[in-house]
Amino acid sequence: MAGDGAPRDAPATDAVNRPSGPPPLLVRREAPGGTAASAAVHARAFPTPEGAQAPAEAVLLERLRMSDSWLPHLSLVAATATGEVIGHAVCTRARVADHPVLALGPVAVVPDLQGRGVGSALMHALLGAAEACDEPLVGVLGEPAYYGRFGFVPGLDVGVEAPDPGWAEYFQVRTLSAHTPELRGRFRYPLPFDDL
Repeated sequence: MAGDGAPRDAPATDAVNRPSGPPPLLVRREAPGGTAASAAVHARAFPTPEGAQAPAEAVLLERLRMSDSWLPHLSLVAATATGEVIGHAVCTRARVADHPVLALGPVAVVPDLQGRGVGSALMHALLGAAEACDEPLVGVLGEPAYYGRFGFVPGLDVGVEAPDPGWAEYFQVRTLSAHTPELRGRFRYPLPFDDL
């Protein structure tokens, strides 16, 4: 027995005791009346800047909902078996030159379930939905080590330029089956992203 009364081989912290796999969950389209639950996930997942009322990602999500780039069929939630929404991911309408494509994000998972596969489940479902809708390409600004796991590559690898050249390898794209080589040019996010 250890000095604290725990068996000698017991993990030292609750974080170690936490199961590593995803909790039982269902990934589905966001329900028409479920916008508050999705917004709450983003509010919990990201820090609120000093002087702000909400995280930038939560504000962006609300502005995207009110824009003509919103695609309700590509707004997905992860919910527990009891129906609690624990994650949200969305794609909205973007452009490469004059071609319609998708912009990924924001993506959020409640803090106590981050690192347990919820985000991965959302990503796979969202990319599958985009594929089923014959979308050609999804763009994202994010960590290459994470998004590379889902097939994202630097945009320039397929002729898609970042909106800002300074983003370098952090701007990535995932081509889908409807992608054709002539889909080249500068990526343009929906207008609400410009306010970030």
